[in-house]
Amino acid sequence: MRPENLSVILVEPRGPINIGSVCRTMMNFGFTQLRLVNPTKHYQSLLAKKMALSAFTVLQNALIFDDLQSALSDIQIAFGTTRRFGKYRENFFSPSNAAKKLRETYPTENCALVLGPEDTGLETKDLDLCQHFITIPTHDAYKSMNLSHALTVLLYEISLKSDPEEKISALRPQKLADGNEIENMFAHMKKSLLNIDFLDKQNPEHVLRTFRRLFGATGLTSRDVRIIRGMMSRIDWTENQRRENTNTNRRG
Repeated sequence: MRPENLSVILVEPRGPINIGSVCRTMMNFGFTQLRLVNPTKHYQSLLAKKMALSAFTVLQNALIFDDLQSALSDIQIAFGTTRRFGKYRENFFSPSNAAKKLRETYPTENCALVLGPEDTGLETKDLDLCQHFITIPTHDAYKSMNLSHALTVLLYEISLKSDPEEKISALRPQKLADGNEIENMFAHMKKSLLNIDFLDKQNPEHVLRTFRRLFGATGLTSRDVRIIRGMMSRIDWTENQRRENTNTNRRG
């Protein structure tokens, strides 16, 4: 994987020291694409600069977003970091296996490592936007890792498994869909499936997370997204026809 194809996304980072340390870690391994989601207003403070040292340019060039969905708008594959072993997150990667997945499956795609706030980690709504999940095995006596330390483990494994001389096969699959395409598809799916009472109106995300897991495990191309949205459009049309016929029969 080329460094320019991998972004590091920090969601609501609160500590300027941690942010500076993240920049330093990124430069240690040759990565420069940093995105910050709703960071502390002191993210470019003197504390951050002192920790980043020569890597402060990474922070100066960082892209700032209001929410994670916006930060992922042009990202095709996102790996969310978490220790929350939820019902809908069955397939966790270790750092080593995640690095292998990046190298073998997504060598040219725009990918991201998503790390949550220092105190709480990523919320379920953020993990829903990720296709894969990474957990770092730590000792039960103290499970939580410092933000930059966790990133160091991940980038080390990615760098270890990167081979700049590797030749990429010409028979590559079609380009994977980006974040905007994926989220627009899920919004369409949610609306269509609610309309036919397939989803529980009180908790539509319950089933949608299963679809996210299924589609996220394999990755969707732009063509896949168009086909799925075409199917949703056909469901919309069929349901509208059914309702019109029902109304006509009632009037008759």
